[in-house]
Amino acid sequence: MLYNLLLPSPPAPAKVFDQMASSAAMDLSLLNPAAMRRHAASARPRVAPSAAAALGRRVVRFRVAASSSGTAAGAKPAAKKRGKTEIQETLLTPRVYTTDFDEMERLFNAEINKQLNQEEFDALLQEFKTDYNQTHFVRNPEFKAAADKMEGPLRQIFVEFLERSCTAEFSGFLLYKELGRRLKKTNPVVAEIFSLMSRDEARHAGFLNKGLSDFNLALDLGFLTKARKYTFFKPKFIFYATYLSEKIGYWRYITIFRHLKANPEYQVYPIFKYFENWCQDENRHGDFFSALLKAQPQFLNDWKAKLWSRFFCLSVYVTMYLNDCQRTAFYEGIGLDTKEFDMHVIIETNRTTARIFPAVLDVENPEFKRKLDRMVEINQKILAIGQSDDIPLVKNLKRIPHIAALVSEIIAAYLMPPIESGSVDFAEFEPQLVY
Repeated sequence: MLYNLLLPSPPAPAKVFDQMASSAAMDLSLLNPAAMRRHAASARPRVAPSAAAALGRRVVRFRVAASSSGTAAGAKPAAKKRGKTEIQETLLTPRVYTTDFDEMERLFNAEINKQLNQEEFDALLQEFKTDYNQTHFVRNPEFKAAADKMEGPLRQIFVEFLERSCTAEFSGFLLYKELGRRLKKTNPVVAEIFSLMSRDEARHAGFLNKGLSDFNLALDLGFLTKARKYTFFKPKFIFYATYLSEKIGYWRYITIFRHLKANPEYQVYPIFKYFENWCQDENRHGDFFSALLKAQPQFLNDWKAKLWSRFFCLSVYVTMYLNDCQRTAFYEGIGLDTKEFDMHVIIETNRTTARIFPAVLDVENPEFKRKLDRMVEINQKILAIGQSDDIPLVKNLKRIPHIAALVSEIIAAYLMPPIESGSVDFAEFEPQLVY
């Protein structure tokens, strides 16, 4: 899973879009967990989107501004069609990421980089090849029955949860698949791990998209691949952000799984029963990015690394906290207190991250949570302005002081005394899952 960050979206070259779009289009069959069993049926004519709508399922597309520089060159703005649901793009909407693939090739060229520990990557590759979850994501009649029972605000917020989660997983699939393709000649072992990670992310995205079908919806992932804005991150930022995303995904999933196992009366939808094995995939992915960081000690052993480590910790934590506090109905629907859940996840993720990052935030300082809560209050005011009947100019003027206050709180949280952590001297690698 690639977690969203509170960052702007600089454009990526159209060539990158074309490469990733064509690569993903060839492998969209991965998004169906039962694709291998129905391979023979794949040659049948596809149902057109209009026909799908007539059958009662709406295809959810993402609205992309026609003037966006992040849209593939020559692409025309998608016309709105009947039966299609548009998702509003906001600062907190999950993004699709890309990177400098040429630099990635240089970083993992064993002839150039003598820091690469191929034995560690070989051990990780065996973990991924085992594919512990190959037969895990199998649906049953409970899914549709549970969806039919869900009503009101919980149903609406649950659909949004599936949409956002599917987008995040699919974003990981696109990035990892392209990295696997580009690194084949430079470092076949690392390339194969990326390809197997894309397999995992595709499986997760497909499982979530199948869940949307229980609510008579489906994400148009082909459209998402070609028309969505891509956020460009330098390789070292991909390492920081993706490591955090995978580890925070692990702690979110395992926490929800344990809670619902202890409180089965809140098991409103069977997808949560799959979270234990699911989070093992997230953990393995995080371990791989830990190995990637160790192979590039320049990203861990100087003052700049400490600043960037804290920055990405804060970005991920704040984004999750603000996102979740907008969706308390979801967490209350499964018997969780949103803020308590988030703080538990943040603290555990921070403790895990401290094993590799040279500096982390002092999230267990009560003042850190107070700052997060003030950010939530400010963000709610910004949202309220957006929902008012004022003209856009007036809305923007009203937002300015609140945005300034939000930025001030974020900077104050960043400047809190950090915790020195991590080390470039690591124990012998032992592939294992940490619970």
